[in-house]
Amino acid sequence: MKRRCFSARAVLFDWDGTLVNSYGADSRAYLAMFKALGVAWGLDDLARHYSPNWYRVYRAARLPRTKWDEADRIWTLAYKQENPRLMPGARQLIRTLQREFVLGVVTSGNRPRVRKQLRDFALADCFSACVCCEDAAKRKPHPAPLKLALDQIGLAPEECVYVGDTAEDVEMSRRAGVRPIGVLGLFPTAERVRAARPDAILNSIRELPRYLHRIKDSDD
Repeated sequence: MKRRCFSARAVLFDWDGTLVNSYGADSRAYLAMFKALGVAWGLDDLARHYSPNWYRVYRAARLPRTKWDEADRIWTLAYKQENPRLMPGARQLIRTLQREFVLGVVTSGNRPRVRKQLRDFALADCFSACVCCEDAAKRKPHPAPLKLALDQIGLAPEECVYVGDTAEDVEMSRRAGVRPIGVLGLFPTAERVRAARPDAILNSIRELPRYLHRIKDSDD
């Protein structure tokens, strides 16, 4: 079988847990929401059932559908009290990669928060695409968000890689025909990322430039 030619021209990223060190902020907002709604969950419960699609978390916690909008509101208010930072090395990575690649973000995060963080981190101009949870008809692991980003940057799937820290990221990538790269972050997803078998697993996003050049050389 002829090996598919790979020529990376774009790097698309997950946001939370991949570029932003947001697990502490995210989990504290969840705990505040659980407490307010009388859900007897702690960090261990959240870790067992965590998903970038928070409706999966709500279902696992047996939160009635009629409470989901209220849960969203409480979580959002709690998160606004937080001040997450970029992952170590993220800013330098973005500055390095943008000299050679088109960059984009495909995230389950909501648009107001993510775009505000991009502005606050002075990174908004670095990304040619930014797809948030409101932008596509389906959410991860459905390929729709990633396909929308491909449309925005005007490149084919085989010209892109997607970097994320969850199994849903890996599945979305494969379903969109994009090469998936897993990165081990602070969210409780490492075991599931390994089980999803991405094309590569990085211990840190700092390893990404070297990996990209290695696979490019091997596929030339």
